[in-house]
Amino acid sequence: MQIVKTVEEILKQKDLSKDDIIQLLQTDKTERNLIYNRSANIKEQYVGKKAYYRGLIEFSNICNKNCYYCGIRAGNKNQVRYNLSDVDIINAAKFAYENKYGSIVLQSGEREDKKFINRVDNLLKKIKQLSNNELGITISLGEQTEETYRRWFESGAHRYLLRIESSTKELFEKIHPANKKHSFERRLECLHLLQKTGYQTGTGVMIGLPFQDYGHLADDLLFFKDFDIDMVGMGPYIEHKETPLYQYHNTLLPLEERFNLSLKMIAILRIIMKDINIASATALQTIDPAGREKAIKIGANVIMPNITPTIHRTNYQLYENKPCIDEGANDCSNCMEARIHLAGDEVGFGEWGDSKHYYKRQNIKVKD
Repeated sequence: MQIVKTVEEILKQKDLSKDDIIQLLQTDKTERNLIYNRSANIKEQYVGKKAYYRGLIEFSNICNKNCYYCGIRAGNKNQVRYNLSDVDIINAAKFAYENKYGSIVLQSGEREDKKFINRVDNLLKKIKQLSNNELGITISLGEQTEETYRRWFESGAHRYLLRIESSTKELFEKIHPANKKHSFERRLECLHLLQKTGYQTGTGVMIGLPFQDYGHLADDLLFFKDFDIDMVGMGPYIEHKETPLYQYHNTLLPLEERFNLSLKMIAILRIIMKDINIASATALQTIDPAGREKAIKIGANVIMPNITPTIHRTNYQLYENKPCIDEGANDCSNCMEARIHLAGDEVGFGEWGDSKHYYKRQNIKVKD
């Protein structure tokens, strides 16, 4: 006979089982506040009440992948494509440096051609040079070879985000085309290669996908733990009309439920992995105007102001109704700082805000 536990009893446990996590994900408003209080306390104790900037530069929406959920997928013929000039990218990085962001994120559609690899390599070196090696760099550029990962690492990138989107192979294959270019096994291999290369390694999932259940989400959280991941970016799935998955939009959870489920995922992850970096996803603000600060308040400690030139932001929409696409970099920065203060945190200006878990995993002293 299975013993029924209360939420309070589950939260007192040292380790959470899959069944425990499923129960926490199903909690109502009153019970989920218990989870949020617990995760907020853990965040304050292990990573502090500080949020770190990652100035987001979405430098190209040209992509060779055809993922069924993504608005910039190669198969979307209605998408206007763009590719920022090196000058625009460098100027955005310079803005981040001069405004004491501490770090930037270079993100684009996925490409593996030699021209793209060389370009990224040169940009990394230039950004390090312009900032006197003071600007931290995260890259999110998809699946690459070990040689490419190492080359970019040696040129200055030290964090890499490669989202798994779902750690369940069967679900992963339902939201991606069935070919070698979209292989679940290759995605896992790349995550291993990133750790092997020495990156602070990040991944993440979408919450509220078609075909997804609480068991899948519980497995995702346990996957992060078992993989010993350093940072996580995850948020609610927001549908896009120009994607194959849109045909299932009438079967999705209501937006409010996807939002609450995303906050619970963030909170439970903070409880499970106390010292990792967790991003407050932009998609949260698509559903709730105060979504990102709510995530900061209950466990997230990274936020990504968009510093892409405003003229191109409308063309980098992985999902619909993306917020902040008409704001300038200064507007976005001021907005983010206000949101972080509303959440009761301070901004870690001029700090890389590296994952404490990474240094623990590597058994080296934490970088100040």
